[in-house]
Amino acid sequence: MTTDLIRALRFMRRYRLVAFLAVLAVLGASAAELAAPQLLKRIIDVGITKSRTDIILSGAFGLIGVAIVGGLATFLQGYLSARASHGAAYDMRNSIFEKLQDLSFSYHDRAQTGQLITRVTSDVDLVREFVGGGLVQAISATILLIGAATLLLSMNWQLALVAFLSIPATIFVLVKFVGNLGPSFRSFQQRLAALNSVLQENIAGVRVVKTFAREPYEAERYRAADELLLQQGLTVRATVANAFPLLFSVGTLGVALVTWVGAVQVIHGDLTVGELVAFTSYLMLLLQPLFIIGFGAQNIARAGASAQRLFEILDAPNEVAERPDAITPSSMDGLVEFRDVTLRYPGTTTDTLSGLSFKVEPGTAVALVGATGSGKTSVINLIPRFYDVTAGAVLVDGNDVRDITLDSLRSRIGVVMQDSVLFSGTVAENIAYGRPDATRADIEAAARSAEAHDFIVDLENGYETRVGERGVKLSGGQRQRVAIARAILIDPRILIMDDSTSSVDARTEAALRSRLDKLMEGRTTFIIAQRLSTVRKADTILLVDDGRLVAQGTHAELIADNCLYAEIAASQLVGSESIPVPDHCNLTDERGEQ
Repeated sequence: MTTDLIRALRFMRRYRLVAFLAVLAVLGASAAELAAPQLLKRIIDVGITKSRTDIILSGAFGLIGVAIVGGLATFLQGYLSARASHGAAYDMRNSIFEKLQDLSFSYHDRAQTGQLITRVTSDVDLVREFVGGGLVQAISATILLIGAATLLLSMNWQLALVAFLSIPATIFVLVKFVGNLGPSFRSFQQRLAALNSVLQENIAGVRVVKTFAREPYEAERYRAADELLLQQGLTVRATVANAFPLLFSVGTLGVALVTWVGAVQVIHGDLTVGELVAFTSYLMLLLQPLFIIGFGAQNIARAGASAQRLFEILDAPNEVAERPDAITPSSMDGLVEFRDVTLRYPGTTTDTLSGLSFKVEPGTAVALVGATGSGKTSVINLIPRFYDVTAGAVLVDGNDVRDITLDSLRSRIGVVMQDSVLFSGTVAENIAYGRPDATRADIEAAARSAEAHDFIVDLENGYETRVGERGVKLSGGQRQRVAIARAILIDPRILIMDDSTSSVDARTEAALRSRLDKLMEGRTTFIIAQRLSTVRKADTILLVDDGRLVAQGTHAELIADNCLYAEIAASQLVGSESIPVPDHCNLTDERGEQ
């Protein structure tokens, strides 16, 4: 935990000048605090004892001056440290966001959105508080501790040794205190993240919640997570509450002991009253840093737990990393080949794909057909390298996709998923997402090709209509057509369509199909579809079952020769009611079950 906090200080490098000035301000504030008891000693021993009004007056002005300098230095310390810490937090947030963008699909498959949001917001802010406040306080406390100890020893070394008797006990309490707080704060942040996950899921799925009248269940689920957070918060507060009375008790005993021994020395003439007052003040300055560390220990422990959570993201390995010697092809023809491909998703123990081998010539339309969960989507996810194969190789134009830079590979592949995610910008911005420099004419041409232009111009502000979070202001079919236009606009050499017309009506799908047929000319196209008309037009059909390629060919070839395909075509594909399963077929022939 401490190591992670030290690592977090590297985000201060860009602001080291501001941080250095903040440290100088700390020195000024500390010097003012250390000077005040000396002035007070002079006022008592010379001004009051000898009735020297001038000494009293000059000492009073001196104390006022020290207070002004200390106040100004404290202000500068706070302002400069805040400026540096907010800059460091800015860099931290950007670094974590960039890392999250860089991490592979498999990481996001395992991570919870609420957990990630908590780390980018709450955890970063807690580390910022340490960098801007806790660290400066630690420096200030160290300076005061050394300065006060030095002055105590110089004034009266015997009495100083008496004062130092309380320090070991104070340090012991602090060590035990900080040791207990670290795990407690980490657990608190984890429970806060769990609460945020429930909140995020509920807000994102509020329509489903209301549709099934599950509001009471979701309220109870949130209440349960909130209860766990409350209990952990109370545990942390109890730890703090138990520690501070001990700290103050030890400090008070030290002051009482010094006052008693010092009073005896005053009576015997070995110490003046002014020296005793100054000595007591320095003792408080000696204990003050320990109390500051005590108060700051909870923030340090909390920041340490948060820093550990941040570096869990920053240190996470990228399972789809770009090789240093990756190439950037000048063009792409669209030849795709799978060579004995096996895929096992991270964190699982079984293969999703096993021994897949096939070759797709440029400009060919390929349909993937199979039962739900057979591995169709996993096949297309490997082409743009959303995941890396466990064994074998996926090649594009004869190059292993792992040897091609990710940008050059994915910029030439258009992907339209069934879940068409849009961003909360305008319709035009969403269409131009993959090609932000596109002209309005290019955007409109892509929209026309996706049968989206007519409904877009009927929107309140046409192409400048804001679609809302995740495109909530559009229907499912409208979102799919915008997503298709987005893929079309980048003019991909490989087009992947994962059930991308499932939300449009049959009439729109027919009109869209005629346009897509033209767009598919000269492009290598992979299609996962639920409509027989789409599958039938494919040049090649790949039949996938339980992660294996069990057959390939045209619709006519497979319907005549493969009983599994005939069964799937007759029972699962929309518009296939007229296709009977051949009499000689029995599902047991292909899958070993009725």
